[in-house]
Amino acid sequence: MAIQITAVRLSGGTAHEHIARLWWTNPANGKAGDNTRAEIVAWIETQGGKAYTLDQNGHRADVAVVTPAHGEKYLRTHADGVWTNNLLALPRR
Repeated sequence: MAIQITAVRLSGGTAHEHIARLWWTNPANGKAGDNTRAEIVAWIETQGGKAYTLDQNGHRADVAVVTPAHGEKYLRTHADGVWTNNLLALPRR
């Protein structure tokens, strides 16, 4: 199952590391929901989950888990071999 991330909530800053919650939809079945960053990270890593964003032009960027040298894992988009800021460009809740 691949979910589309549609909105984010930041806490304590404005960088990817500060994404605290993500809203999503599953285009395959219409289901929608929201989860914490840690829940989405665990879903991707342990259950093989896939997530992505779509920009205003319909370009897709896959969501990947980043494991920093220090601190908690976080999410960031990756498209065409380049790390992107698509998650930060999403609507805020």
